[in-house]
This record gives sequence, structure tokens and C-alpha cells, in this order.
Amino acid sequence: QVQLVESGGGWVQAGGALRLSCVASGRSFSDLSMAWFRQAPGKEREFVAAVTRDGVVSRHAATVKGRFTISRDNAKNTVLLQMNNLKPEDTADYYCAADPYGTFATSNSNEYVYWGQGTQVTVSS
Repeated sequence: QVQLVESGGGWVQAGGALRLSCVASGRSFSDLSMAWFRQAPGKEREFVAAVTRDGVVSRHAATVKGRFTISRDNAKNTVLLQMNNLKPEDTADYYCAADPYGTFATSNSNEYVYWGQGTQVTVSS
């Protein structure tokens, strides 16, 4: 079993920045592909970014590319999401997810077995 705990959410004005963190426990972190998803009120959950086990390969959704960056520190069992130039449409609950089987950074939420409780991000205009 893997436990994921997110932090770093909050309120920020448009154009601002936040950094989300997700700490994993319960399994060797380097065995997990990691991702961030988000869900805005009244909308379906959507992929934000993912990174492979070794941190070498990452992918980002088109809506955040160039503004958000996913990274990981396997020594600290942590995956980060640096969010710059935030927009009101980025307002959502952000979830960390772990895939213990895949070896690449999939955007398919069905591949992720473990999920955190989420952290809220609000961007005001």
C-alpha cells in the first residue's frame, strides 16, 4: 500500500506561482511512476503532468506546458509540481497519483493505482 500526501495548495492571484509537493510512503518510491491530475468544480478530472520512475522523462498537458513543471526527488520520496504564471482556469483540486506497474509517464488516470487526498488551488483574476 502506498500513501500519498499533498501540500502546497492555496490562493494566489493570476500570474502568480505555487509549488505543490507530494510525499509518498509505504513502497520504494523509485518503483513508482508519478503524476498530477486536477479536477475543477463541475468538471471531470484531467491530466496535468507525469514523470517516469527515474525522473528522466516527463510529459505535461498542453494546457499547462511552458507554465508547469513536474519533477521528483527519489531520495526524499517526493514529487513536485512547480506552477508558474497561474491563470483562473487553473483553479482546481490537485491530486498526486502513483503507478506501480507502468514504466512510462502515462496520462491515463486508469493506470494510477494510488491517489492522494488532494490539495486545493485557487487562482483569482
